[in-house]
Amino acid sequence: MLQETIHRYKNRAIETMQVIEELIALAKEMREANARGEKLGLTQDELAFYDALETNEAAVRELGDGVLCTIAKDLADTVRKNATIDWTMKESVRAKMRFMVRRVLRANDYPPDKQKKAVQTVIQQAELLGEDRAE
Repeated sequence: MLQETIHRYKNRAIETMQVIEELIALAKEMREANARGEKLGLTQDELAFYDALETNEAAVRELGDGVLCTIAKDLADTVRKNATIDWTMKESVRAKMRFMVRRVLRANDYPPDKQKKAVQTVIQQAELLGEDRAE
């Protein structure tokens, strides 16, 4: 969101005052996310995976917050242990990561019909986390 705001400012699509308003809104969202993570007992990385899984409302209703928190913690740990420097570039390494994510989802009884989308979302989130760390 920050990068998008800066990009629009550089392209003169928004004025300085709008940038300030958007930055204030972004800071508020970040505080709320941190508070939500603390309430759930999740780190920032775990909360990112929790949010990725939470996009599937049916799975949220079926599993509940407790199971989703457990899955998020397992996913963060799995990605941390299996991510290599080039994992986003080599298809064989990406395939292994997808396999590991599917394994975590299956182990926690994530609905099978929703797993494909969840794997894609989790991998995208893992890539974003990797980009953030690289910067």
